[in-house]
This record gives sequence, structure tokens and C-alpha cells, in this order.
Amino acid sequence: MSLQNTAVPSTGAATASERVAQHRRYLMCRPQYFTVSYEINPWMHKAEPTDTSNALRQWQTLYDTYLSLGHEIELIDPIEGLPDMVYTANGGFIIDGKALGVRFSVGERRGEERPFMDWFAAHGFEVVEPVAVQEGEGDILLAGSTILAGYGFRSSLESHREIADVFGREVVSLHLVNPDFYHLDTAISVLDPVEGSGGVDKANIAYLPGAFDDASRGILQERFPDAIRVADADGAVFGLNSASDGRNVFISPRATGYDAQLRERGYHPVHVDLSELLHGGGGIKCCTLELRGGQR
Repeated sequence: MSLQNTAVPSTGAATASERVAQHRRYLMCRPQYFTVSYEINPWMHKAEPTDTSNALRQWQTLYDTYLSLGHEIELIDPIEGLPDMVYTANGGFIIDGKALGVRFSVGERRGEERPFMDWFAAHGFEVVEPVAVQEGEGDILLAGSTILAGYGFRSSLESHREIADVFGREVVSLHLVNPDFYHLDTAISVLDPVEGSGGVDKANIAYLPGAFDDASRGILQERFPDAIRVADADGAVFGLNSASDGRNVFISPRATGYDAQLRERGYHPVHVDLSELLHGGGGIKCCTLELRGGQR
């Protein structure tokens, strides 16, 4: 029996009492200037009105929910004219106090690159300025000791070699093919690591099969045979753009099928509605950058 099967039986027999919530430290940014003033993904429509006040209320609920469950939140100041700074997951990727900055593929967001790298440096992270195009934790996810990296819409395949060199870890490349799920964090959620004999070497994940090409689906099936496969209907409400502390999984209340799947595996879904921020093509995970290491 594999380590993954030991942690999450295919029968879904694990109970919530067996799941352990792990402390998380996140970087967030208030959506003070949030609006849709340009269109860089299929979710953005300038003709549709946005409500900045509602975005702030919904974001505050997410912030308060994290704090209520014992997590630590750092804030980066929003900058007028950069409405997508609220999506902090795109600001970098951090392991063991080393922060790889981002190089956006779209001109509208390039003004965010330096403020995020400056924030990392000011808070004790070793900052690496990237060469290749990649969009941070939007397309780079830590799954146990392995890094899952997406490409196809925003991040380049060439960036995966740079990621491997910077962090000294295996990088698994996954090809995104559905433009509605243009970042990896809209199609995969890392739920918790699995302890192997040599430490944390695997992870439990959920993913949306239809977001990937055949080869990438094969890779996911081989590496994560007990993963939760999420239905298209739940993907369409950004159900997989979720955060997890190993027990509590923060998801859209509209992802009802995913909610049931999580409960069956012993996780505790926590509903947070970020429907206003979905107008910009982002959800819970987009607003949540995990800080691993650095100064407190």
C-alpha cells in the first residue's frame, strides 16, 4: 500500500478528527482599488459593473476567517492603478525564506512586480529576481517536497527550469489547456502534505481533470491516484481556487459537489464568498500567498 493510500483511503474513510490544522502565514492585499478596467482573462468584462465596497467586505470576511482559525496574516499596501494586487498569490513563490519574484506575461500587471519583491526583501526574505515569465503561486504549487508548475496561458515552460534551479526541488510540469482555468491554482488545490519515511514527500490534492491535456492528466493520475477529481460545475465557480491548512479547506459556497467530496475525506470545508473578486478572475487562493520562512 502506498503512503498516499495510507493517508487517504480510496473509500474516503478518514474522519475530521484525524485531520490536523497546520499554522499558516499568508500575505494579503486589501482590494481598495479593485475594479475591472482591462480584460486579460475570460472572467473579466469591462462592460460589467464592479462593486469595490462589496469586494472589500468579502475580502475582509476571508481575512477575518483566517485569523479566527489561528493563521497569521501579513499585508502589502495596495497601489492605485494596480487593481489586481489583491491577487497576492501571483506576487511570488516562497520556500524556506527564499522568494522568487514574478515576471508577468501581461503588461497590465507588470507594475506589481517590483512592489512585491521590495516587500519580500523588507521582510527578511532572500529575493531572487526571475528571468523567465511566470506568475508566482498562481502557477507554482508546493505539494509535499515536489513543486507542481503550470504552463500554457500565463507562465512559460522555460520558467520551470529556473524554478528547479532556485529551489533545488523536482518540478512537475502540467499543461493547462482550458482558458477559463488559466492559472494552475484555479485547477489544483493542495490539501495537505503526507508524511513519508524520509519526511514530507507527497501530498493530497484535488484537481479539475478538464483543465489539463491528456499527458498532464496521466501524470496527475500516476502521482496522485487518490486525488479528489472535481466536477466541471464546481470548477466553473472557482471551487478549486481554495486554500487549506490540512483540515480546514476554504472554498466557495457555490462549490457544493466539492464540499461533499471534502467532507467524505474528513476535511472541514469553510465557506467564503468572493464572488465580487471573481469578476477579475480570482478567488480565495488568488488572494492568498503563503509565506514560508522569513522574518515575523
